Amino acid sequence: MEYYDKDEEIERLTESLKNSKKSDFEFYDTIEPIYSTGKGLNRKTVEEISDIKKEPGWMRESRLKALDIFLSKPMPTWGPDLSGINFDNLTYYTRPGENKAKSWDDVDPKIKDTFTKLGIPAMEQKYLAGSVAQYDSEGVYGSLRKEWESKGVIFTDLDTAVQKYPDLVKEYYCKAIPPSDNKFAALNGAVWSGGSFLYVPKNVHIDLPLQTYFRMNGEQSGQFEHTIVIADEGASVHYIEGCTAPRYNTSSLHTAIVEIYARKNSNVKYTSVQNWSDSVYNLPVKRAWVDEGAHMDWVTGELGSKVTMIYPSSYLRGKGASTSNLQITLATKGTFKDAGGKAIHLAPDTTSRIVSKSISLDDGLTAYRGLVRMNEGASRAKSHVQCDALLINNDSKNYTYPFDEIYEPTAEFSHEATVGKIGTDELTYMRSRGLSEDEASSMIVLGFMDDIMKEIPMEFAVEMNRLVKLEMSKMGAVG
Repeated sequence: MEYYDKDEEIERLTESLKNSKKSDFEFYDTIEPIYSTGKGLNRKTVEEISDIKKEPGWMRESRLKALDIFLSKPMPTWGPDLSGINFDNLTYYTRPGENKAKSWDDVDPKIKDTFTKLGIPAMEQKYLAGSVAQYDSEGVYGSLRKEWESKGVIFTDLDTAVQKYPDLVKEYYCKAIPPSDNKFAALNGAVWSGGSFLYVPKNVHIDLPLQTYFRMNGEQSGQFEHTIVIADEGASVHYIEGCTAPRYNTSSLHTAIVEIYARKNSNVKYTSVQNWSDSVYNLPVKRAWVDEGAHMDWVTGELGSKVTMIYPSSYLRGKGASTSNLQITLATKGTFKDAGGKAIHLAPDTTSRIVSKSISLDDGLTAYRGLVRMNEGASRAKSHVQCDALLINNDSKNYTYPFDEIYEPTAEFSHEATVGKIGTDELTYMRSRGLSEDEASSMIVLGFMDDIMKEIPMEFAVEMNRLVKLEMSKMGAVG
């Protein structure tokens, strides 16, 4: 807990938030969309989405091919149970308003109120170089500070980018993650809407993060954003995503695509903290192509959702490319977090590091599922994988499924894993210092997460801190 003790600002914000409720982020909005495709998915639905967006022919054709792939692929059965997803009962596209705003003052007042409750405008003013806000299927707001716009940085929702920068989008769209990759990549390819498009020119170093925030409000709906991040040669950028949704008795689906292209000698950091409600199936696909001398950082916090399946991957394609993948997963009562990371070493002198921290409360189930592959020719490649699980009581469960494929004799690889429970001795010692059992348990859990929490921006670290404390207090006694 040294990190929190020495950081007075973290402590101050934590104290101010510790009595707030999770419902602060699961509130319902009474906003009626101006347009919806209705329930169900077929060729007409896909054509309708393309028509309303006035897309070029190549995108329309890509959507229809992706639909055919989606319909032809079976549901995956190797992980969590996905039988609760009813594709016929989902709404695939809803439009909240007519226009995208460049000023928060111009956003629809009800939608603006939603994002104000989530703290997005205040965060933009204090900490961000730019932001995009998405509500259900469409971006409703986007801005970029003039100093970066003048240097050629592009940051907008992907729909706008298709219209304004079609050649640049076409060069990268679905190259790292084609629709044929898996069933849910194909679904996104057919019905995607919104997301972000970020391009950083050569040798441009953005010293503040850029953020996109996704809000899913509709019941029995889907959100299918597609994000593309391109850091050109020698560029550096930190991109952040946040996600929330209300809690419903029926299931919703989030299937996103994130494609990141780290060109030669660039540096990209991607941070994502999702807090979907436990009525959401969260099934994104995230992948980076990392070229010669480039570095890719993944930092993800998976807090909410009924089921999450997420495995951010880095394809180390050039000599000296490197990646770090730090992940926290929290499974609460009745939820399943199946998560991990992938590193594919395709070139000499590449390095990767994967650290996964899993916490299970009540009967929550966590699983680490990862892949490290070192191809022949990836000489002197190095990789380290660390999987740590913390089980809070007797009903908590964790599984580890590492896949390690080493085809290069000069490569170095190590893998370590630990599973532990909160011990009686630790609790007794901390309670002797005046802490309640809930407070003591929370401090142990936060200490367990500490090395990854240091990598998360302050506002998100505070939110994760608060949510962990809340979930621990809801459990009551640990046993």
